[in-house]
Amino acid sequence: MKKEKKSFSMPDMYIIIFFVVMLAALLTYVVPQGYFATEDISYEVAGEEKTKTVIVEDSFQYVTDDDGNPVKQGVKLFASGGENQGFLNYMFEGLVTGDKNGSAVGIIAFLLVIGGAFGIVLSTGSVEAGISKMIVKMKGKEILLIPVLFLLFSLGGAVFGMGEEAIPFVLIVVPMTVAMGYDAIVGIMITYCATQIGFATSWMNPFSVAVAQGISQIPVMSGAGLRIIMWIVFNIVSIVFTIMYAKKIKKNPELSVSYESDEFYRKDLESNMGKDIKFGIGDTLIILDIVITLIWVVWGVIKKGYYIPEIATQFFTMGIIAGIIGLVFKLNNTTLNSIALSFRNGSKDLLTAALVIGMAQGIILVLGGTDPAQGTVLNTILFKTSGLIAGLPQALSAWIMYIFQSIFNFFVVSGSGQAALTMPIMAPLADLTGVSRQVAVLAFQLGDGLTNLIVPTSGLLIAVLGAARMDWNRWAKFQVKFQLILFVLASIFMFLAVAIGYQ
Repeated sequence: MKKEKKSFSMPDMYIIIFFVVMLAALLTYVVPQGYFATEDISYEVAGEEKTKTVIVEDSFQYVTDDDGNPVKQGVKLFASGGENQGFLNYMFEGLVTGDKNGSAVGIIAFLLVIGGAFGIVLSTGSVEAGISKMIVKMKGKEILLIPVLFLLFSLGGAVFGMGEEAIPFVLIVVPMTVAMGYDAIVGIMITYCATQIGFATSWMNPFSVAVAQGISQIPVMSGAGLRIIMWIVFNIVSIVFTIMYAKKIKKNPELSVSYESDEFYRKDLESNMGKDIKFGIGDTLIILDIVITLIWVVWGVIKKGYYIPEIATQFFTMGIIAGIIGLVFKLNNTTLNSIALSFRNGSKDLLTAALVIGMAQGIILVLGGTDPAQGTVLNTILFKTSGLIAGLPQALSAWIMYIFQSIFNFFVVSGSGQAALTMPIMAPLADLTGVSRQVAVLAFQLGDGLTNLIVPTSGLLIAVLGAARMDWNRWAKFQVKFQLILFVLASIFMFLAVAIGYQ
């Protein structure tokens, strides 16, 4: 008798995070706690003065006991009454971390509101009808959408740090790419991935480059020449990669790692095949509602500095208007109760992603949080790792800075947050190794931005995957190849920057 081959099954995302939290908890028993002195610095961006709390150079100290020995304080299994984080507390505490402007609780609320709003919009059937109409017009030319959309989203990431704003687009673009014979991965690549490529290679991103340069005390927005070239190269390579992948999937859809999860979209398409899909005045108004909202969001982000609370409310408004239009024009038999049900179902679709975001935040909490002035294991890891770079050759030092920033991004995925924690250490460290501070900033932005495409602790990535109905395991299986390409490109630019004396 033939023995059945046992195939390896990738653990669920919840299981992966659980074991990472467990590893973080074990580290607290062997790594002593440390902290830094901090200070507020100011810098200018586009003529506007900004301030940021940063680490003071050479200020690291261990938390010590009465005898002067470094303290190792392992987390408890369970904590109560405002005690330090407990291992089993990571789920709830992770979910309620932060405030409405970010971290876990803000992003989770953002997701649920966005999901509900688009649940109403999609229930009208207008988006589906619009996609069908566009596919007919684009027949044979679908591939042209890939470079056009990729560059638009990449510019959004480069110019104003587009990130969370990509989630609503994923809800629209992914069904479109599946309908065109591609898969959800293509939809994510030309939306979210494009924004992060732009974010990582930007010459003017106010949330990463500007903050890092201000903290490093070099002219803000300086060194744009090499970064613009880098943006062009990364976009060309990424677009070519996406087009080649898209063509392969169109030829054989079953090769896609998202083939099973894309079944939801395919069934929806099949259920409407043969139907005479009409696109009337009501449908036109729904599409107009979406377009106006997107323009409103972009305007608000660029001109008014809108962030998570305002953007969520803008899309909530879009959902209400879509519901009213659906009622008036009786789109897809819309009723008051069906609007409420659609909102509830839309929010439910992103609930899994919301839970993962909270769980991932628990990793950071177990390590003590990201406050540099508090005694934490994470601060000690930061200090010890940075010390390994001193004394190495210039090119190798710069490259290891990039590697370090890439790894550290697993723990602190916020661009400005990572800059505040690492650049006060990396900038003077660059001076010691003979590398320019501009190169240290380049290492930061590449390490921070590119790994946003794969680290499971990124709430934004998990939200995007949730919107596309894909789990992280499948995404990581695809993304590993792309990450390797990005890693090689980033390494080349790091070595090039040192060789030309990038200032």
